[in-house]
Amino acid sequence: MKIATWNVNSINARIPRVSEWLSQASPDVALLQELKCVDEKFPRTEIEDLGYNIVTHGQKSYNGVAILSKHPIEDVMIGLPGDDSDEQARYIEATINTVRVASIYLPNGNPYPGEKFDYKIGWMDRLIERAKYLLTLEEDFVLAGDYNVCPKDEDCYDIVRFANDALVQPKSRDRFYTLLNLGLTDAFRAFTPSGRNYTYWDYQAGAWQKDNGVRIDHLLLSPTAADKVIKCEIDRTPRGKERPSDHTPIWCELSL
Repeated sequence: MKIATWNVNSINARIPRVSEWLSQASPDVALLQELKCVDEKFPRTEIEDLGYNIVTHGQKSYNGVAILSKHPIEDVMIGLPGDDSDEQARYIEATINTVRVASIYLPNGNPYPGEKFDYKIGWMDRLIERAKYLLTLEEDFVLAGDYNVCPKDEDCYDIVRFANDALVQPKSRDRFYTLLNLGLTDAFRAFTPSGRNYTYWDYQAGAWQKDNGVRIDHLLLSPTAADKVIKCEIDRTPRGKERPSDHTPIWCELSL
């Protein structure tokens, strides 16, 4: 079962790239973030024609997450529990072929310090509580998406330049490692323990051409899912295409 995550940075603007990649890479499940559209404006027909079922949690102009699957999508949960006042569309969870998956668009948190960073940390605390609950079920699950966290200095092309960025703050990293310490596995690092491997490159200042990127898109696996993972790779190809997202897909494969 091939599970991919991709921040598409506006699904309607990127539909040529997304359709092309889905056709070529053919993931069983694709978890998308930053749709930037309400549910009614999601380009369902183009993606359904490629053989995918779709569930979305959209929001006008901002945020938005989706789950695409070649298999039935069951027991859908919209929104991250823990704060009924949170109206931002950043989390959707469902079961596919006995695997629980979540598409996550974690808050960026900039500018740091400030209210947006405080919201990010609060959101991460809620995610930790959700992960704790899912672990009690002792089932396969994958929490995947744009975490907006560089776990280590090597996950950023220039840590000095990013010193005051929310992506690398100790509180952000602490929450990320709290998730790992619960027993979750960073799928990419399970196969590539170290090195400068990025999933995002800014549109500005030739970042893509210079490989000035950051690794902020992650697939975190439950212990039983980690036992079944056989591969995890970053696919840089879409980022080099015309009118790309500033992120590129990352995927893992589970042997079910």
